[in-house]
Amino acid sequence: MTTPAPSQNEPSPILACTICRDVQNFELLIVDMEEALGEQWGDLGFEDAIPFMEQPDAQNLEFIALAIDDLDEDSLTDLTHIITEAGNRGIRVLLIAEDVTPASLHHLLRHGADEFIPYPLPPGELQNAITKIRSPAPKVDVIIQQAAASLNASAESRDGVLIAVHGMAGGTGASTLATNLAWELALLNDSSSPSVCLLDLDLQFGTVSTFLDLPRQESVFELITDTESMDSESFGQALQTFEDKLDVLTSPPDIIPLDMISSDDIDRILQMARRHYDYVIVDMPKTLIQWTETVLNAAHVYFAPMEIDMRSAQNVMRVKRALQAEDLPFEKLRYVMNRAPKFTDLSGKGRVKRLAESLGISIDVHMPDGGKAIMQASDQGQPLAMSAAKNPLRKEITKLAKSLHELDQTDEKAA
Repeated sequence: MTTPAPSQNEPSPILACTICRDVQNFELLIVDMEEALGEQWGDLGFEDAIPFMEQPDAQNLEFIALAIDDLDEDSLTDLTHIITEAGNRGIRVLLIAEDVTPASLHHLLRHGADEFIPYPLPPGELQNAITKIRSPAPKVDVIIQQAAASLNASAESRDGVLIAVHGMAGGTGASTLATNLAWELALLNDSSSPSVCLLDLDLQFGTVSTFLDLPRQESVFELITDTESMDSESFGQALQTFEDKLDVLTSPPDIIPLDMISSDDIDRILQMARRHYDYVIVDMPKTLIQWTETVLNAAHVYFAPMEIDMRSAQNVMRVKRALQAEDLPFEKLRYVMNRAPKFTDLSGKGRVKRLAESLGISIDVHMPDGGKAIMQASDQGQPLAMSAAKNPLRKEITKLAKSLHELDQTDEKAA
């Protein structure tokens, strides 16, 4: 006796649905859905989404792909309702958007959308998102690895010193400088015991979490996209404490548009950090965006690491023209020569001098080449003080930290 084969006419269960005003406006999405799911997906209009989710045919739904463009922004209430109903039924929501404002994306993500992909779809991104959606959620004890910072809301404002680091080109050591400068300031041992906070505002490709072996937390995204309701407690919960000395705000877990947060958001974050810490170190993205002006105007010191090469020289000139065109304080930038020539390299020192003269700038800080120890330290998730204390670059950063602290103490006494 044999078991009868299943009927060849039995339809495959529907695992996903696209939901949009007109699916023909998203032809690339159709192609990618067919490649990923074959015939196990369907298409619905906005008005049909919730009624379908209530039917037995929807019991196998893994996710919905909510595809929208700028014409759909007037229907945010209906879209939010669809996302909420999907969440109530355990259906994940993949948001696919074209020409949609950051405010609308923020609204939909805050109300339950799980993943976001811009349209036209980057190659392989839909499959990556589906794989992530299908992956089991990480255990809580894996996510929460570091203690959050405990901030006293009633404490007197410290009005901390704001120091920004903005690389003039890729690989100029901006994140290395920001991370190690923050750690050296935290190590200063005197009667004032300065408190230090490190903010990684390179929201897309920030590496501070890697340099300090800290996990990226969803609470960071929640904080930076809802700063209007931020208080000392929520700010502290988004921070992580490194070695009980340094509090760190890492970049968010997922890449987000840099303009998703506004100048007002950044201003609130900076003010909150300066209120609770003596020193606030900001690792900036290399891209100039609207809120770069906010940080530049608020910063007491704005370091601009560069190297002796044409790309750094050209970028410095472009930044100079851009800031001067907007009447911004270009003179506030303090240039840092990364991999500076050794003391005995007179030819190299001459090149640095000629470079500064041709650009019309002053290069005040010279950082030596730290060699392989820099990469090894970042791979190990440790500052140079812990992994290569005698490294020449570490020694120069220590001197810089001490000079900044002494200058701050001098200014306080003068005041």
